[in-house]
Amino acid sequence: MKLEDLNRQIIACRKCPRLVAWREAVAVEKRRAYRDWVYWGKPVPGFGDPHPRVLVVGLAPGAHGSNRTGRQFSGDASGDFLYPALYRAGYANQPHSTSRDDGLKLIGLFVTAAARCAPPGNRPTPQELANCQPYLERELELTKPNVIVCLGRVAFERILRIFSERPSRFEFRHGAYYRLDKGKEGPGARGGNPALSAAVWLLCSYHPSQQNTLTGRLTRRMFDQIWKKARELSDRV
Repeated sequence: MKLEDLNRQIIACRKCPRLVAWREAVAVEKRRAYRDWVYWGKPVPGFGDPHPRVLVVGLAPGAHGSNRTGRQFSGDASGDFLYPALYRAGYANQPHSTSRDDGLKLIGLFVTAAARCAPPGNRPTPQELANCQPYLERELELTKPNVIVCLGRVAFERILRIFSERPSRFEFRHGAYYRLDKGKEGPGARGGNPALSAAVWLLCSYHPSQQNTLTGRLTRRMFDQIWKKARELSDRV
């Protein structure tokens, strides 16, 4: 399987009735500011360099962001904070991300999410996250990153679950990083996977949502340090 094949599977997914109903309703009702847009209204696949050293995991598409544009972190406030930081760190060719055809290219970095459909209240259920987990596992197998940057606790806990690690062994805090052994159990604890035989770094960051950026919990300087550390860790491998 290639990423293109996986993306087609993701886009066609209808595993979660609640999310299917919500994402499609939002795409019809729209927000007044985007009434001229044709909303994507489907699951959002990963995006970026197919051979990255760094893979970024967010929470889920925004109802009027990725669910509208069809690209991870594109068209909302979180993306407006994320992509300028990636540009400053040399991971993106431009600092803005507004649509799938705006010319944005990621360099050595791939962006994805724990859940692929916009959830009501930005809160996917545990079962909905579990339904999406195989897609994230497959992306890890295909991209083989050296570093995984988790934006928020939900992404952090989902990666630990994939790598069969007990959350009690790790603490989520901004800037924390850990070494995970991909060969110990393999994704989903299914007896190991030759495609994931090396170790990987796990790096934690607060999510670039407005509830963090507008309150000062996550500042530009703090976020820039994450991408500096991601490059440092990726160079260690």
